[in-house]
Amino acid sequence: MQGDMSVTIITFVLIILIFYFLIIRPQKKRDKETKAMLAAMKKGDKVVTIGGIHGTIITVKDQTVVVKVDDSARIEFSKSAISSVVNKDAAKTAAKKAEKTEKIEDKAAEKGEAGVIGAAEAPAETEKDKE
Repeated sequence: MQGDMSVTIITFVLIILIFYFLIIRPQKKRDKETKAMLAAMKKGDKVVTIGGIHGTIITVKDQTVVVKVDDSARIEFSKSAISSVVNKDAAKTAAKKAEKTEKIEDKAAEKGEAGVIGAAEAPAETEKDKE
C-alpha cells in the first residue's frame, strides 16, 4: 500500500516538472523577450503588427504607437498589437545573442555538462551581414 502511494506521488511530481520545463518556462521566456522588444521600440523602427501591417514608427506614447503605413496614412496601435520589430539593428542583436548562446554552450561542453542549453537559432548569414 505504501509503495503504491510513493510511485503515484513520484509520477505526479515528474509530470509537473515536465510541464514546467516544456510549457511554462519557455512561455515566460517569450513573454520577457516581448516586453523587452516593446520597451525598446523607438521612432524610425520598422514594425509588423499582429494583423500583418508593415510600417514605420512615427511616435511612441505610453500605451500606443503611431505607425506610418503609407506616405499619408498613419495608424495608432496599442503597443501590444506590435508583433515584431524589423530592423537591421534587430538582426545584429539576434546575431550577437546567437553568438553569446554558442559561447555558453561551448563552456558547458568543456565542463562536461550533459543536456542541451536552450538556444535560439542564429539567423542565416547573408552577404550583407559579412560586409
